[in-house]
Amino acid sequence: MSILDIIVARKKEEVAERKTRMRPVELETSPFFQQPTHSLSQALRNANPGIIAEFKRKSPSKGVINGQADVAETTQGYVKAGAAALSVLTDVDFFGGSDGNLCIARARNQVPILRKDFTIDEYQITEAKALGADAILLIAAILPPPRVLALAQHAHQLGLEVLLEVHNETELRQTALSETISPFVDVVGVNNRDLNTFETTIETSIQLAELMPENLVKISESGINDSASIRTLMNHGYQGFLIGEYFMKQPNPAQACADFIQQLNVKE
Repeated sequence: MSILDIIVARKKEEVAERKTRMRPVELETSPFFQQPTHSLSQALRNANPGIIAEFKRKSPSKGVINGQADVAETTQGYVKAGAAALSVLTDVDFFGGSDGNLCIARARNQVPILRKDFTIDEYQITEAKALGADAILLIAAILPPPRVLALAQHAHQLGLEVLLEVHNETELRQTALSETISPFVDVVGVNNRDLNTFETTIETSIQLAELMPENLVKISESGINDSASIRTLMNHGYQGFLIGEYFMKQPNPAQACADFIQQLNVKE
């Protein structure tokens, strides 16, 4: 089994456990559930560039990245630095995330927040809304197209936006470029990480950009750690850039974000 297979298998167990603890109707009583959401896609269109700063404690490939950072201080610092949106990991077992981190980030910030998790069930989308998320992540590599469609439709019914993540041309054509699915996709994210080798290259984003229409909101994910890469990707039509590990591995992630954005704003 690949690490992705292992994560999904565990996620199925986790979702089943969560369903026994709280019913969807109970999730809907959360104060966050009734609040209006912030548009991730619009925030990225308005930003130049649109940095999605991520709060992530660890990953399967890197282990612990930052076990000490305070979620409120870090996310507020990201926003103060100029991040257009936030991404908060809620997967516990493999990424050291928590629902509580998302709730704290929501309570302290008024920018779009992506719930970063392995979404495989409608229950998790209702949960995301209850936790204060504005958008959910769907990963084409773990979901057949019919499930992508069903989950994206459920997200839209709840007023949440959908970030659809793809890794290659096949996934892109079967989902984000599908006439059936595309109306329910708000942002397409190209993950530059090879799921087999874990190596990253922005060439993946560059190649897939040529297949996507100009009006599609596109973000590039993984392996982005310098301003030159972002300028290159912007020239290929990318409006957003999800950056987590690069910031979180620094002693002060928020300051790292501020320095990075300041460097981006320096005219060459």
